[in-house]
Amino acid sequence: MSVDAGNRKAVFITGAASGIGLAAAKRFAAEGWFVGLSDIDTPGLKAALAAIGPDNGSVHRLDVRDRSAWTAVLADFAKVTKGRLDLLLNNAGIARFGPFESHDDANIDLQLDINIKGVISGARAALPWLKATPGSRLVNISSCAGLYGSPGLAVYSATKFAVRGLSEALDVEFAPQGVSVACVMPWFVETPILNASQPGSNANMSDALKAGGLPVYPVEDAAEVIWRAAHGKDLHYFVGKRAKQMRFATSHMPGAVRKQLRSRPPLAT
Repeated sequence: MSVDAGNRKAVFITGAASGIGLAAAKRFAAEGWFVGLSDIDTPGLKAALAAIGPDNGSVHRLDVRDRSAWTAVLADFAKVTKGRLDLLLNNAGIARFGPFESHDDANIDLQLDINIKGVISGARAALPWLKATPGSRLVNISSCAGLYGSPGLAVYSATKFAVRGLSEALDVEFAPQGVSVACVMPWFVETPILNASQPGSNANMSDALKAGGLPVYPVEDAAEVIWRAAHGKDLHYFVGKRAKQMRFATSHMPGAVRKQLRSRPPLAT
């Protein structure tokens, strides 16, 4: 590669071919960072690189469930950046929408493997590179579903609680090693994840949100919050006004939240 990426700040992003990951990649590239784009979507990665500019990043096919692949891919990225990793953005995630009893083992395992195990594997594999880069930061994408259990998204919600808990623990553990941690918790954002369908039905999350009159925020809002999280010192960051309201309600009025959830259709929080 002709670009001397070693003289630029470096971020490695999972799930970078679309949605929040791609929006974040564009934001960081626009600010002069070198971006490692990773995903299982190879054509999407090529399009993402074209979108941020070929001199502003590198593409890496990565299935976040593969622990050994994590190590190899980050080593390849480090060769380009001369060992620099200022930020790991653990963004890749999936959701399956519908009643808990409607999900089969495969869909449950897929959410657990990508949303929890993938984030853990990323944090473990990236730590040596983060430790070697002064002022580095680990940013994990959780969700408002990690604030209070979301009906219709029970397993997804459980995984996002796990990401939140992991982030809070690692923020303490990694601090003596010079690595800080942030947990970004978006409200619903306009990404392909909203197209997740309920098993045995044509209904999807986007339909349920519209039926409930709930807001959906643009991916650019999430990218802006991630940018702030990359440079801030706080642990928790929230995307969207509704996310901040949910944070307050779950902290101060959990009983009211529970009552509201029970009185509305799934996802109509």
